[in-house]
Amino acid sequence: MIRIIIAASAVSAIGGTLALLLELAGKYFGEYGEVTLDINDGTKRTDVTGGSSLLGTLRDTGIFVPSACGGRGSCGACKVRVLEGGGPVLPTEAPFLNREERKNLVRLSCQLKVRNDISISIPEEIFNIKAWRARLAGKKLLAPDQMGLRWELLGNEPIHFRAGQYIQLLAPKYGKVKESVFRAYSIASCPTDSSAVDLIIQRVPGGIVSTWVHDYLEIGDETEISGPYGDFYVRDTDREIIMIAAGSGIAPIISMLYAMVNRQCNRKAMFFFSARTREELFHLDLMKEFEKKLPNFTFVPTLTRVSSEDSEAWKGKTGRVTALLPEMVGERMKDAEAYLCGGSGLVEAAADALISMGMPAERIHYDKFE
Repeated sequence: MIRIIIAASAVSAIGGTLALLLELAGKYFGEYGEVTLDINDGTKRTDVTGGSSLLGTLRDTGIFVPSACGGRGSCGACKVRVLEGGGPVLPTEAPFLNREERKNLVRLSCQLKVRNDISISIPEEIFNIKAWRARLAGKKLLAPDQMGLRWELLGNEPIHFRAGQYIQLLAPKYGKVKESVFRAYSIASCPTDSSAVDLIIQRVPGGIVSTWVHDYLEIGDETEISGPYGDFYVRDTDREIIMIAAGSGIAPIISMLYAMVNRQCNRKAMFFFSARTREELFHLDLMKEFEKKLPNFTFVPTLTRVSSEDSEAWKGKTGRVTALLPEMVGERMKDAEAYLCGGSGLVEAAADALISMGMPAERIHYDKFE
């Protein structure tokens, strides 16, 4: 499993470059006119304008296929079965499709261009994914590169999601950015709050959406969100829960903890939150509240780069989470399950450590940020 994760990470950059080249080519070649899109053997049949990606075409018809990377060709999440009209598998799709998927006509919808009549098959639950107009009601800097946002949903349609799932956020054109862009962000709010969503967005140097969020977005601005997406959620078992996150990876963990409070969950749970320095830690007061409300929950923040200033004031754990696990969990790891969220380096290192301590790979659930 971990080898697959690492392999996918290695090819994502190549896939992204090829995706960009194909996108540029698409701007110069081919006007395909009106074509017919057939979904699930006639369940939905509509005429669309050809030339766009299948992912974008479906979005325009109100069908939102999961795509954690927003259609950049780097996550491999937007898979659908293309029964007719898809043409050959493209080089940008190949790294994300195994032999069985190719045999079953699975394609990457963000890479496949709709050029002619096309027939596809998608899971029925995708029809339940919705889109909303949303207004920014709150914006707060939580740490030097972490921004907390609260989006109020406009209209009367509520959002229903499982703690741990994500939405896609649309960043409109701004400054020198000439095209609107979708990106995926985990929901940080309580699942019973159906009229708004909280997000935590980390600034990424040069990132189109994170730059918009941190530098341009203002209270009262409106945009579009869609969701919910994803299968990262706490499984209904009695096993001890090990949670590990860093940075904005704390977002789905917060939502999970809200859900556990609502259910009055008594499962033993331990959350390791990793940061480099003390100023990068945030939501510490919220974690104290969770510890009060969840009698078997323990919050373990840890710093990996302790400055001279931190060393005098910081009384908590130091070092990488992987070094703390044997001491704080030990033999219990064999009977526990894990939920990991953050960058690929953290997720892969943590998963390897958990497996080496005896946790079966199938009990390790993760949401990895590319």
